[in-house]
Amino acid sequence: MSLRYQLLIFDWDGTLMDSVARIVSCMRQSAIDCSLPVPDTKAVHDIIGLSLRTAIPMLFPSVSATGVEEVLARYREHYLYLDTTPTPLFPGVELQLQTWRNSGYQLAVATGKARAGLDRVLLDTGLGALFASTRGADEARSKPDPLMLEQILEQLDVPVSQAVMVGDSIHDMAMAQALGMDRIGITWGVHGPQQLQAHEPIVMVDNLEQLARYLLSIQDTTVTAEAE
Repeated sequence: MSLRYQLLIFDWDGTLMDSVARIVSCMRQSAIDCSLPVPDTKAVHDIIGLSLRTAIPMLFPSVSATGVEEVLARYREHYLYLDTTPTPLFPGVELQLQTWRNSGYQLAVATGKARAGLDRVLLDTGLGALFASTRGADEARSKPDPLMLEQILEQLDVPVSQAVMVGDSIHDMAMAQALGMDRIGITWGVHGPQQLQAHEPIVMVDNLEQLARYLLSIQDTTVTAEAE
């Protein structure tokens, strides 16, 4: 069976890991610690996927460069050590990733996390070995700049036409769109269908089972066309 794509690239927070509530909690508490206006949940949702150094000035426009570093330090302290909000993988993620890899896909991650944070969650979840390539925001430029996707494609020697970005945020969609890469919007994360649709995903899915069925359906379509 012929695969439509060689490479599936995933966002992390809100796509593979249910970490959005913890991000919101930590950002709001960091604002309190730094005597800044506390952002509402939607405002924090809208910056998830960006690098923290890009996101913090967007949430707190009046903050100085020193203030950005203070918020960043407090956020990391809360996320790593103080906040106990659970951050499980979404149900079925590990099994489905293994199934896709066993079916011949290469898998990658393109995330707003920094390398240290990405390495930690890959170790904690035991998923690191499943991914052929991973990129964090401090190794490229923050989404929606497509540099991290370009780096992944170059490392794995995969043409853009043979890769698809899977993510829950407008930043994921815009990053792939800027490169002319196909993109799949998932609706269980931070941004809803209407926001994702603005970036013209090839499909939107509501759960992993739908995503798996979609990828299988386009395999079948390709095979049928070749047979004819």
